[in-house]
Amino acid sequence: MCAQNVVPLIESRIAEKLGPQRYNVWFKNATELSLTDQYLRVCAPNHFVGEWIERHFSAAIAEAAREITGADYTLSFAIDAALAKNLGKKQPDRQVEFVVNNPERVAREQLRAGSLPVEAVLKGHFGDFVVGASNRLAYAAAMNVAENPARQFNPLFLHGGCGLGKTHLLQAVCNAFKEKHPQLRWRYVSGEEFTNDYVYAIRAREMDAFHARYRNLDALVIDDVHYLANKRATQEGFLHTFNAIDAAGKQIVLASDAHPKMIGHFSDSLVSRFLSGMVVRIESPDVEVRVGVLRRRAERLKAAVSDAVLRHIAENFRANIRELEGALLKVVASAHVSGEPITVPLAERAVRDLMRQTAPVILLSDIESVVSIYFGLTPADLHTSRKSRTIALARGIAMYLARRHTDMSFPEIGRFMGNKNHSTVILATRRISKMVQESATVSWLTPEGLKSQVLPVLLCELEEQCGIGKGVEEVQPARWAS
Repeated sequence: MCAQNVVPLIESRIAEKLGPQRYNVWFKNATELSLTDQYLRVCAPNHFVGEWIERHFSAAIAEAAREITGADYTLSFAIDAALAKNLGKKQPDRQVEFVVNNPERVAREQLRAGSLPVEAVLKGHFGDFVVGASNRLAYAAAMNVAENPARQFNPLFLHGGCGLGKTHLLQAVCNAFKEKHPQLRWRYVSGEEFTNDYVYAIRAREMDAFHARYRNLDALVIDDVHYLANKRATQEGFLHTFNAIDAAGKQIVLASDAHPKMIGHFSDSLVSRFLSGMVVRIESPDVEVRVGVLRRRAERLKAAVSDAVLRHIAENFRANIRELEGALLKVVASAHVSGEPITVPLAERAVRDLMRQTAPVILLSDIESVVSIYFGLTPADLHTSRKSRTIALARGIAMYLARRHTDMSFPEIGRFMGNKNHSTVILATRRISKMVQESATVSWLTPEGLKSQVLPVLLCELEEQCGIGKGVEEVQPARWAS
């Protein structure tokens, strides 16, 4: 049976495994699967959907493919903005509703099952991490913690955009603990898993067991800690856990897509504790790092790829390691299907469509991520039809920054941000631009009440966090006159 005929069967099996609600929310009209050699490629319309599927449904997808084909496939995730036009009008609303309700839903399922999720295998190792100017300080700090936990950098807080290596370094630290300090008691969880665990403990009245799991550790490692934003009860529980571990002189390592000060709805107490340690930003990789990453990936694929081809890919995919690896996989798969050697002309043909879609989409995804985290939202909130004060302001700012810093047209921005009409994007960008020229103060609601900021200063902070600004102290008034 050819791959094209197998894909619908795999999709049907995924639907059986996940159930109609989850499948319709996350897969129907939102993903595109394709089989190439030993790889199953999963395309999503944006990074929010792609990362949610990768984090929550990878095992189900791989198992469905195995049951249908009888073979094991390596999953590869990519973004294809063209899929956004297929999303149902209310689908982003249902995705947000699913995310908001997920912790309680998971807690109920775990309560019925009487168990907690098993910790995943950690794949990251220091030996696999490609070091360059963009990540050298973060790498050195993580190595220092792995060698000498709770000595110098405590807490260690890594932040940067999606796909830049934060998770890799956190997992590398944990694997180093396992190898070099086998007596160490450590725990690696995501912010979402910590939230689910906390909700479960409260509902099951097992707070003593929760405290035993988290407070009697030598090292606590939490990825995507920004997930705790806008969850006041969980933040309070985490603050007490943080204080207990810190008071015992034990190690804490955290990672987030944003700087602690740029995470909306985080309590001042938590932010001050994060800033008391080592805070390191991971920048977008330079071309040499990108070539190094591709070379490592080609070795794992057992593909003979020349430096010229690797450099061609590296020079055209600049922002995200996952997109780099996806582009290489497409080149290798194209060569396998066509029977041609892997040359620069073949690579140019293979990634031409990806180049048209990826560069502005990645930058817009970065903008969406930074803006949503700052306002205590998810990127999917910006895609919904909801028009609350906070969402409308965040959505308008994201559209304004996308128009300012990408070459995407109004229709393209609207299509990517939940199939919004291009006139919606035009009106939003004009409104924000007018407010910038007037140096207006904007306000939005938080759990603690109304928060305000001068818009040009706010935009500059967001641009700096996205890696596209100069910083507040360097901004000249003329910058905002256009």
